[in-house]
Amino acid sequence: MTANILIVDDVMTNLAVLSGVVKNSGYVARPVQSAGEARKAIAAMMPDLILLDITMPDIDGFEFCRILKNDPKTSGIPIIFVSALNDQETKRKCFALGAADFIEKPFNTSEVTMRIDTQIKNITLKRELEKYNIRLHKMMKDQFQKISNDQRFLIYGLVKLAESREDPTGTHMINVSVNSKFLAQSLQLSPKYEKEISNNFIEDIELAAPLHDIGNLAIGDRILLKKGKLTPDEMMVMKTHTEIGARTLKEIHEKNEYSEYLGMATDIAYFHHEKWNGTGYPKNLKGEEIPISARIFSIVDVYDTLTREKCYRNAYSHADAVDIIEGEAGISFDPDIVDIFLKIQNQLRRN
Repeated sequence: MTANILIVDDVMTNLAVLSGVVKNSGYVARPVQSAGEARKAIAAMMPDLILLDITMPDIDGFEFCRILKNDPKTSGIPIIFVSALNDQETKRKCFALGAADFIEKPFNTSEVTMRIDTQIKNITLKRELEKYNIRLHKMMKDQFQKISNDQRFLIYGLVKLAESREDPTGTHMINVSVNSKFLAQSLQLSPKYEKEISNNFIEDIELAAPLHDIGNLAIGDRILLKKGKLTPDEMMVMKTHTEIGARTLKEIHEKNEYSEYLGMATDIAYFHHEKWNGTGYPKNLKGEEIPISARIFSIVDVYDTLTREKCYRNAYSHADAVDIIEGEAGISFDPDIVDIFLKIQNQLRRN
């Protein structure tokens, strides 16, 4: 597309000469005699470059340049001042206002052509760079999305392997992932949590949640699938799944520090059995000492566990599971998060 150049000068002779130079250079010339006419011309079609006189009857070139540079729509248009006022103070003021160049009157047509060509080349390069950056951004976004999807598939495969003994359907993994994200999104709307829960946090908890019980891979079937109550010794072994899972995830995270969800997954694996009143395990953390990701996840995990059949009991109804969680507010669970959970309970993903 041929560049169009707006020429603003109140002297017809100057307009005619500059228009001829512009046309001979292969560009479209749009001559006007005042800032008022220039405004109308800009509104009709945005110019690629403006040649601007300083001394004009209505608004001088300085003021018009200031107006253009203060308007986001026109601030990026390069302006070349063309003026007989060629003292150093005038030039300094022009460049301070954001001028791209300054041409003295009387001017040499070859010099004007060269200055215009230079600016048009700069504009062309800038536009090509912008297009390249857009393409690059899209390529990076697509690549990150591919990596994210690949990670998701690997996570689901690994977790399904870990949970295949307890949950052959794999629905627990999906439920806690979807519901953790949903609860986090709901908390983000609360003034208390809006600064703590970012969009990245929401994306990370969706990926991190399924990894919570990865440590169960190290727990034998005799304990993991026992139908009766665990003995104290068996319970001690069972509790180690939090530390085993967290240690494994931490080692992976240290080798890939840019995967932030792995850091969150480590926290969830380690602390999802902590309780608000400090009676949980493995560290007996209390209240907000427990990472918020684990406080969110623990509610979602308990709800989903209660509502599914286990080898040692029947499933609870949705209503009964919600009642149990409400009763544990301030004991096992963060009461503020429970309040939000109760408001969204009917939208949770279930078996």
